[in-house]
Amino acid sequence: MRIDENSMVPIYVQIADGIEDDILTGRIEEGGACYSQVTLAKELRVNPATAAKGINLLVNRGILIKHRGQAMTVSENAIEMITKRKRHEEIDMVVDNLIKLGKKLSLSKDELIEIITRKYED
Repeated sequence: MRIDENSMVPIYVQIADGIEDDILTGRIEEGGACYSQVTLAKELRVNPATAAKGINLLVNRGILIKHRGQAMTVSENAIEMITKRKRHEEIDMVVDNLIKLGKKLSLSKDELIEIITRKYED
């Protein structure tokens, strides 16, 4: 996981996104332990409060589960929740931007679909 200090995306959101990516790629398993706030803060060289904010974002989404006095664990259906949210938020945003650009360039709906299909099959 890397943090881009020059990004417009807040560091705590980058931390949450990084944890989600690690879950999606299997680096962290559903039902398994997640990184601790202290570990994230040390490895990423960020304030522990910032690491905690990223973790708490995922707790609020139901991706991570806090256990008093024990390691935080990944929800058993975390991949499904992450995928559903990313489809909703991120894919919709990318498609909206693609449609806006296509309209600016006077591309028809069929032309956009053809471009997407060709790129998808590459």
